[in-house]
Amino acid sequence: MDWLECAAQLRQWSRNGTRAPHKPLLLLYALGRFQQDADGDLRYSAVEGDLKRLLAEYGPPNPTTPAYPFHHLVSDGVWEVRNDRGPGSPGSGVRELRATGAAGRLAPGLRTALRRDPSLLGRMARVLLETNFPSSLHGELCEAVGLELEPAEMGLLSAARKQRDRRMRERVLTAYEYQCAFCGYDGTIDTVPVGLEAAHVRWWAFGGPDDIDNGLCLCSLHHKLFDKGVLGIGDGHRILVSQRFIGRSPAAREHVIALAGRQLIGPQPGIRPIAAAHRAWHTSQVFHGAPRPCHDGLQRMTSQ
Repeated sequence: MDWLECAAQLRQWSRNGTRAPHKPLLLLYALGRFQQDADGDLRYSAVEGDLKRLLAEYGPPNPTTPAYPFHHLVSDGVWEVRNDRGPGSPGSGVRELRATGAAGRLAPGLRTALRRDPSLLGRMARVLLETNFPSSLHGELCEAVGLELEPAEMGLLSAARKQRDRRMRERVLTAYEYQCAFCGYDGTIDTVPVGLEAAHVRWWAFGGPDDIDNGLCLCSLHHKLFDKGVLGIGDGHRILVSQRFIGRSPAAREHVIALAGRQLIGPQPGIRPIAAAHRAWHTSQVFHGAPRPCHDGLQRMTSQ
């Protein structure tokens, strides 16, 4: 069995760039738990909360239940489920999984392979991360699922992206004149940009090209918020801020909430702006919830 191929195929059913990270998230979580306790089971009622949080934070905008991947991952050959009545999943319903004491764990063949070759766990994790999530989320995702990868293994995540255009970062930063397209931050140290990154609008893992019209120059904070669906880009290249984002501090209001409705900064004249198709993909597959009203509009309402 080619376990790396199995990991890569978990999202192959997806069409037209639709995100479906339910199974990859469960498998990443299971690998993290295996790393901590190779003989332990994952009782659904005990891990439901963890899986629900993972799906809410790293899943698609449409809400879903952790019961879906818990039941359906069995069909991919990497997972097995048993219940109080015997082997097999009792169904995909939350109540069924809870009531029957359903518990899952990695398939026997995969457990054997991981014990025989400990490096396989890190390689599978790299495949799952690369094929389903942008690089800005890899480190925190490993922490979220309890995966401890060696520094060399984390470095290989970047090395694996051989098809990517290494020149994209410089081209995007130049197009946006070395300033964050959301806030205008333009910090340097000894003339070298610091805290500025090239973000893909349509993620590279989902067919996003290394083209200027799919790139944004963003500061580290706004890049992370963009990839987590807090921020987006609407019609007229105006910034969207999710209503689901809550920030009460002056810093949160100034650096995030106040962006609602603002025009993007850049790119410079003569450079193609972000393509409508890439903006639409990000809005439907990454951006969470409805956008907040324009901040200026809120100010006008409160002043009346």
